[in-house]
Amino acid sequence: MSDAKSSADAFKAASSHTLLEGRLEYSLEPALLVRALTHRSFAYENGGLPTNERLEFLGDSVLGLIVTDTLYRAHPELPEGQLAKLRAAVVNSRALAEVARTLDLGSFIRLGRGEEGTGGRDKPSILADTLEAVIGAVYLDQGLNAASELVHRLFDPLIEKSSSLGAALDWKTSLQELTATESLGVPEYLVTESGPDHEKTFTAAARVGGVAYGTGTGRSKKEAEQQAAEAAWRAIRDGSPFGQGEAGVGIP
Repeated sequence: MSDAKSSADAFKAASSHTLLEGRLEYSLEPALLVRALTHRSFAYENGGLPTNERLEFLGDSVLGLIVTDTLYRAHPELPEGQLAKLRAAVVNSRALAEVARTLDLGSFIRLGRGEEGTGGRDKPSILADTLEAVIGAVYLDQGLNAASELVHRLFDPLIEKSSSLGAALDWKTSLQELTATESLGVPEYLVTESGPDHEKTFTAAARVGGVAYGTGTGRSKKEAEQQAAEAAWRAIRDGSPFGQGEAGVGIP
């Protein structure tokens, strides 16, 4: 690589990071930000560079702590089970991906060519993981107060919305209640998994009375089942014919 190209690439990367920092409203130590944006696929294709996985691990805990603390203080009347449902409505890969999209985070991620070619910049799991890594980087670089300010700015709308979600607080319970009301039987979930051990994707199909009504994917079996239950709940509520409609397409 020529010196001119190296300088141009470095300038482009610096400009990109400045743009992201403007959206985050924080300036981070450059090497830390680069690591937070480095997906394993890029690291693998470039000689084993450090990835964002450790920062993701840290950011997941920081995000969970801040959201849990906020919900605990905001809802002194709620038991542990309801608080857990509220937290799950805020801290899940789909919700994190939506927040990441408001930052256009996908355009800043360092991806390998293979992942890039399969639409990795908009994959919910990659967006969610990268957002957690960025939160972890802010925590490491500037402390818990800064991380808390960032989380509140990005997630407070979701936290406020969670208290009025109703059925969405626990889709599996809501689906079971709906199928009981409609005398359809007890929901069952068929779950498959794919990918390497360190990055598994779970796919669930929700069946009621032997009929598949919805599917869902997630980074855990629980998350995939919740998404499948949501799809099935909406299909049954809207009166989708057995085995037909969008919810029934392509379900084993």
